[in-house]
Amino acid sequence: MKKIFIHFFVFSFIFLSCKFNNYETIEKNKRFRDDINTGNFIELNDGFTYYEFKNEDSIPTLVFVHGFSVPSYIWNTTFNSSVELGFKSIKIDLYGRGYSSNPDTNYTDELFANQVLELLNKLSVSKASFIGLSNGGRVISKIAYLKPEIVDKLIYVSSNSFMEYESVPEKSVSGKEINKFITNNYPVISKSQLKDFKNPEKFNYWADNYEDLLKYKGFAKALISTRKNHVNQDKENIFINNSKISYYTIWGDSDSVVVYNNFKEKLNKLMTNRNEFFISNSGHLPHMENIDEFENILFDHILKD
Repeated sequence: MKKIFIHFFVFSFIFLSCKFNNYETIEKNKRFRDDINTGNFIELNDGFTYYEFKNEDSIPTLVFVHGFSVPSYIWNTTFNSSVELGFKSIKIDLYGRGYSSNPDTNYTDELFANQVLELLNKLSVSKASFIGLSNGGRVISKIAYLKPEIVDKLIYVSSNSFMEYESVPEKSVSGKEINKFITNNYPVISKSQLKDFKNPEKFNYWADNYEDLLKYKGFAKALISTRKNHVNQDKENIFINNSKISYYTIWGDSDSVVVYNNFKEKLNKLMTNRNEFFISNSGHLPHMENIDEFENILFDHILKD
């Protein structure tokens, strides 16, 4: 019996070691970028940025900003619809996500906002509407605060930018924190993404897509650093509310990730000029769970105003 237990322990150790050895093994270097056959890369101040740019000669412009960890492919359905409708459409992988570089820096709202603004400057885009999903809402708020003249409209989808955050005094990320995060979170983090959906059984492929992200060196550090650098955005949101910028909030009616009722009172005080919509039968990703209703609101109401 003892031998069987030892063999089982050794087998389990080898299996888990092999599994963990697949985590963060890929460096996002030139060879990596050369092997990507979709979209484009451009070198910006803090690293290489992956983006897709369609209908370059069209107007108006719609810029898609993804959320906390899933990169720009999370916007594929809405992005493709915007392209078909003739919008100049841009989507971007923020630093530390997807195909973009994982720089050794603090992952702040300002880092991401400047990444987007620098890309738009390189693409000669002087005015755009910005649609930010979840953590992307924080990014578009910072964009509007830093450069309001570039903003036509702000569209917040399931945004966490109105929530209350306690500042973390130590912003740096240690190797110990990274190793602990990879050990404890990586084996389960992909399947946990299904919690974003009200009806996860319709999106069984979602966890498999996420597994690829765990192979990129620096991903864990980027996630930890982003979380540590979350601060209240009251200043930015008050500025937006008092500006001439039109802004809109869209929520899934059954979102269990960013729970509307937890910050509704604060939202009602700070963002009094918002236009608000709720998408039925959907969770944190209403643009994927109720495509028709979401796109009707986005393209036939918000972007036609």
